[in-house]
Amino acid sequence: MVDRTEPGPSDASVRRALRRAATGRALDADEATALLSARGDALDELLDVAGAVRDAGLREAGRPGVVTYSKKVFIPLTRLCRDRCHYCTFATVPHRLPAAFLDRDEVLAIARAGAAQGCKEALFTLGDRPEERWPAARQWLDERGYDSTLDYLRACAVAVLEETGLLPHLNPGVLSWSELQRLKPVAPSMGMMLETTATRLWSEPGGPHFGSPDKEPAVRLRVLDDAGRVGVPFTTGILIGIGETPAERVDAIFAIRRAHREYGHLQEVIVQNFRAKPDTAMRGMPDAELHDLAATVAVARVLLGPKARIQAPPNLIEGEYDLLLRAGIDDWGGVSPLTPDHVNPERPWPHVDELARQTEKSGFTLRERLTIYPEYVRAGDPWLDPRLLPHVGALADPATGLAVEEARPVGRPWQEPDETYGGRTDLHATIDTTGRTGDRRGDFDHVYGDWSEVAGKVTAGGGGGTDRDLRAGLRLAADDPAALLDPRHADAALALFAADGPALDELCRLADDVRRAAVGDDVTYVVNRNINFSNVCYVGCRFCAFAQRERDADAYRLSVEQVADRAEEAWAAGASEVCLQGGIDPKLPVTVYADLVRAIKARVPGMHVHAFSPMEIVTAAAKAGVSVREWLTGLRDAGLDTIPGTAAEILDDDVRWVLTKGKLPAAAWVEVVGTAHELGIRSSSTMMYGHVDHPAQWLAHFRVLAGLQDRTGGFTEFVALPFVHTNAPIYLAGIARPGPTWRENRVVHAMARLLLHGRIDNIQCSWVKLGDEGTAAMLRGGCNDLGGTLMEETISRMAGSGNGSARTEEQLIAIAAAAGRPARKRTTAYGSPRP
Repeated sequence: MVDRTEPGPSDASVRRALRRAATGRALDADEATALLSARGDALDELLDVAGAVRDAGLREAGRPGVVTYSKKVFIPLTRLCRDRCHYCTFATVPHRLPAAFLDRDEVLAIARAGAAQGCKEALFTLGDRPEERWPAARQWLDERGYDSTLDYLRACAVAVLEETGLLPHLNPGVLSWSELQRLKPVAPSMGMMLETTATRLWSEPGGPHFGSPDKEPAVRLRVLDDAGRVGVPFTTGILIGIGETPAERVDAIFAIRRAHREYGHLQEVIVQNFRAKPDTAMRGMPDAELHDLAATVAVARVLLGPKARIQAPPNLIEGEYDLLLRAGIDDWGGVSPLTPDHVNPERPWPHVDELARQTEKSGFTLRERLTIYPEYVRAGDPWLDPRLLPHVGALADPATGLAVEEARPVGRPWQEPDETYGGRTDLHATIDTTGRTGDRRGDFDHVYGDWSEVAGKVTAGGGGGTDRDLRAGLRLAADDPAALLDPRHADAALALFAADGPALDELCRLADDVRRAAVGDDVTYVVNRNINFSNVCYVGCRFCAFAQRERDADAYRLSVEQVADRAEEAWAAGASEVCLQGGIDPKLPVTVYADLVRAIKARVPGMHVHAFSPMEIVTAAAKAGVSVREWLTGLRDAGLDTIPGTAAEILDDDVRWVLTKGKLPAAAWVEVVGTAHELGIRSSSTMMYGHVDHPAQWLAHFRVLAGLQDRTGGFTEFVALPFVHTNAPIYLAGIARPGPTWRENRVVHAMARLLLHGRIDNIQCSWVKLGDEGTAAMLRGGCNDLGGTLMEETISRMAGSGNGSARTEEQLIAIAAAAGRPARKRTTAYGSPRP
């Protein structure tokens, strides 16, 4: 590697940074970097500052002077790995192992032995995706019926829960959003060390992570964010002394702080010092010096603040317990009375009694915690899956969230909780009379993350193009409208999105001409009923005013029987469709989705069931531990007819992660909808606009829809959904704009008609969001469909829409007449309904 030694900071800059830290001022990166060099009296002063920050946090947490640890067993599920980290002795090659993986009985034997000695955590450590590098790993999994290492890990975690009662903590390396969703129900916590944000240590030959695809910093940072989006109590940290500069080390700490501020999920941060190991490429590197470790811990404490939980592994510090406690740690990590540290086998863990003695010697009390930290135990939702609550509750002190030290793990069934229904089940009716109880849910101030971090991610759009671009766009709209999706014509398309005045009128006229040629003059509608079967949800979408916590006044959950009753009422009133959607309710059993479909079909065999957003599908499949394809196949076999293409918002992750916090990524939405189409389950398509988005992102969204339609042909219609801002959290926080302008409403509906021409014939406008007059105007600008009568509509009304929650057929016919067009009733798939 290239020597990147930097000149050290001056004494004056260290003193200045110390003064700012001592007075509670926020430090910038340069000041934090300067403090890493503190030694002697300056280091003592830094440790005093950091220790005071830590002490304030422990007092606020209600456990002053308490330093924690977790009593664990270490389960090395596999030591094979596709990466090639130059300092690692944990990863090895197949011929040095008796088998590619520990088998289930070996896993349970370790866990049972740990439970007998009072351990409460089963730490699963394993290499990243070994089957992608080693044929022996692939063969081992295939022979036992597992698709992947992660499938086997999930199965072993369930076995440990059911057979021993130990709480799994999973360290499988890099995980996707979907994989985190799938593993969350089987583990109270997970982890992955960030290690460093220095890309050069991964990309340059000779670097410690060169040749290791899972060690790219951008990939690991994405995992930190995805863990927050999924709501996983997560452990991360940095590894110091592997060739990073002081500035790069500080950058990694700032990256960790940013992720936690946005999602609040980083339950602990480990600051680990590099220790050279024989038989590795980095065996000649000097160990990270302990005063350097102490300074780094102290800087991390000052930057991350009093609420952070900071750990240093006690087996790597050469007995310098007091030094690290002075530096601001409040946790010693996992300590095992049974198994070695398989990552650092040459350095045994201290005995718990010795750790307690050394901790007390420095003026602190050692207390046992669980693998999930006390704050997350006490919070419960959304951090703990309901299937884990009995296992955690059996070992946790409900008052403190710490471990009950005398408790012994006992195997318990890993199963769905008892079903509970009720709450404000008349909300669908009273939303139009009594209204919602308040304009925001009770956890508004923290469930959505740090609003300042969210605001910093909002991007501005570009200009609207030139007059020449606008003229070119209008010519294309008249001659070959779908060509506007071609990237070669991006400037013309963006100019049309910015059209106003006479140009906008011309654009809408052209769109209406295209509509007339494609589908004629009939304005279609469906007689349907919306049934939102639960509004309990902890995903934390920042635009959503519908979701409630279970204990909120407006929260409710319908039973299967109540949903079937409403479907039967709808049929009697002439409906041909029910549309079912609900919150991502952690207490709904995974069986409920198919049960709802079967109950409706049993009660009203002819009713079309249009149900479950892609977000509901992907999370339910993850909870069930099956693929999206398998889950959708089961729903189809139960009688599901079509799915709504909601949860799309804007299919651009830069927008989605501002807008939705924890919703499925754009690629996952495409996967779910595309899989449904392949299985013969058609869907609508949607776009919600007018919040933190801009026209370039709208154009990209339409391209994604067009590409998927070209591949599957499964979309029945496109629905433009104007953002309703009134009670939306992201608007109340001052980040989103107050919905789209009238000009934007006109242009988005017109452009939908033009951009999707030849692919999606039916363009729908939402009377719920636009009102009757606005809807009639959209019908004069390219739209041909009014959606449904709905009979009940709660989501937009909770957000503050003032247009009611139902329309009769006569009212929809009147809207069409106001646009000068005839109306025609249709089915969900745009056929003719029953007489």
